[in-house]
Amino acid sequence: SKGERVLTSREEIEQYSPQYHLPIPHKDLGKLHRYPLVQKRVVQMTGKGKIASFYALTVVGNGNGLVGYGEGKAEAIPEASQKAFTQAVRSMDVVERFEERTLWTTIQTKFGATRIIMRPRPVGFGLQCNPNLHQVFRAAGIKDVSAKVWGSRNPMNVIKAAMRMLHAGNAPLKMGDGIGGKGKRIEAGAGTRGKEAVERERGRRIVDGR
Repeated sequence: SKGERVLTSREEIEQYSPQYHLPIPHKDLGKLHRYPLVQKRVVQMTGKGKIASFYALTVVGNGNGLVGYGEGKAEAIPEASQKAFTQAVRSMDVVERFEERTLWTTIQTKFGATRIIMRPRPVGFGLQCNPNLHQVFRAAGIKDVSAKVWGSRNPMNVIKAAMRMLHAGNAPLKMGDGIGGKGKRIEAGAGTRGKEAVERERGRRIVDGR
């Protein structure tokens, strides 16, 4: 129609793609671990009736210390999955790993009705945990860990709680919002402590004994 510009070249089409402004090169997108863990049809009730759409939640990682998750909603599954993948790539963050295979220490959190505890394990132990946590650990490059989920095992809550634990920098439990009120649910919980935090607490350096 009049006033609309037609995209002719491949470069112009890619420039208007949601993946054009991602923080990693396009050639590396295919190398990422991509796990579409939740795909479902959802309905929004409005005054004009029901509006149906599709929801997708995807976990993305490079298998070597980077992991993130994204959510997307659209009228079709492919579009929702693409939105979730784009958001997951943008939300990828570093995970502190001991010997690049397990956690530094035991960590736990509570997200809604979901409670998770993760424990480091020796070499060759593998991943013994909830199926959704298994995919998160694979995407993050964690090879030896055990985890237990109590309460609600809703996949969305389990994944969001796990990401909050693995991504360091979250406020400790019961810290609140700093002005006397309760902290936001998404911000409560303890993140992964890295090597420097453990050394500072113990007052001595950690040396690899293997």
